[in-house]
Amino acid sequence: MFKYVLKRLALSVVVLLGVSVIIYFLVRLMPTDYLENKFSSQLQQGTITHDQLDEFKKRYGLYMPEAYLSLEMDGYEKPFQKDAKVKKYEDVQNGLISYEEFYAGKYESDNNTVLELNEDGTWSLLDTSGETNRVISTGLFTADEQSVVLSQGPDRQTVAVTYRKASVWDKFVAVLGGYFSWLGNMLQGDLGDSFLYQLPVGEVIADHMWISFLISLVALIFQFAIAIPLGIISATRQYSIVDYSVTVITMIGISLPSFFFAALLIKVFSSWLGWFPASGLVSGGAASTGIAYALDMLHHLVLPMLVLIVLSIGGLMRYTRTNMLEVLNSDYIRTARAKGLSEKKVIYVHAFRNTMIPLMTMLAGILPSLFGGAMITEEVFAIDGIGRLAYKALQQGDVPFIMGYNMFLAVLTVIGTLFSDLMYAVVDPRVKLSK
Repeated sequence: MFKYVLKRLALSVVVLLGVSVIIYFLVRLMPTDYLENKFSSQLQQGTITHDQLDEFKKRYGLYMPEAYLSLEMDGYEKPFQKDAKVKKYEDVQNGLISYEEFYAGKYESDNNTVLELNEDGTWSLLDTSGETNRVISTGLFTADEQSVVLSQGPDRQTVAVTYRKASVWDKFVAVLGGYFSWLGNMLQGDLGDSFLYQLPVGEVIADHMWISFLISLVALIFQFAIAIPLGIISATRQYSIVDYSVTVITMIGISLPSFFFAALLIKVFSSWLGWFPASGLVSGGAASTGIAYALDMLHHLVLPMLVLIVLSIGGLMRYTRTNMLEVLNSDYIRTARAKGLSEKKVIYVHAFRNTMIPLMTMLAGILPSLFGGAMITEEVFAIDGIGRLAYKALQQGDVPFIMGYNMFLAVLTVIGTLFSDLMYAVVDPRVKLSK
């Protein structure tokens, strides 16, 4: 069994890597540059520069080069290079900005040396090999279309400038490097900072997932407590009035959209009867603690949990009924009845135990549903669980949170699948996990 678990863990790592690739490239394929839109006002006001925004994109692996500027200095084998913007190149060609402004920025070389050209016409050559940057030399510079002249007192050096647009290969390398940059940060526990919530993504998930967990856990307990007995009763009384009644009721529950059913409950139990609050997690302005606080929270969560219970019992009930009918027609069930065993023992000891085997496959999806939240339900009832936060992040284009949240769900799904496999051996001793 130990070898089996190790193999499954190794396979899980491969699966998570594949999921991370899918998540990353789906975000890269978004038609709109959310970061440009997010910081458009700051760019216009000058509180953030395009270079700072580019550094921000590189942190999340979302940077895409447009063009490059290269400076070939005497005494250095490798040219100094920085990324450039096509729009700025067009502006300098049209005389809208100066060459000094266009060339301004940090040029990096492979030998731990950086050349900084500043918009005020000064330059600095820095050694970046140590913990702090050491200034090698400084001076003034002037520029034209093909060269930059670096002045240091009476000494002058003319440096050739090369501008070229990024090729397809350059962009592919940038995408590949961006993925490994984001993956490396994620493996270190750094999911980035949420644009919308102004906090680290991991901290936002950790703070809000427990609200969703509480709602989903209670709903899950009631779901199993109601759906499984209904499925057994429906199967043992096949084609009876009870079977048809249970089937019709559960099918209605399956067919109802969550937002519609939630709005219906709010209208009836909040607006008309006034029994339960329509939204929120606790009463506004309430300063209660301890048991009073827990009861107030429970009062607010009755309707959301009712939505999750009613909409989920139908599928589980039908699943239980179908599996139960298949088991009841098996030879060993007829044998058990022929031995004179009571119907109750036949159903709940022999038949139901084997019905549990297919139900174990559902465990793979239970774990992410417990911690992943219910987006629509939480949004309708204005509950700040992880589901509602993810819904808002999707609306606002909060790229770091979207990527972190999806990887969080992927990890939960893989863990749930592994747990589901292990539970097969628990409910059915015939299943061996030695291979």
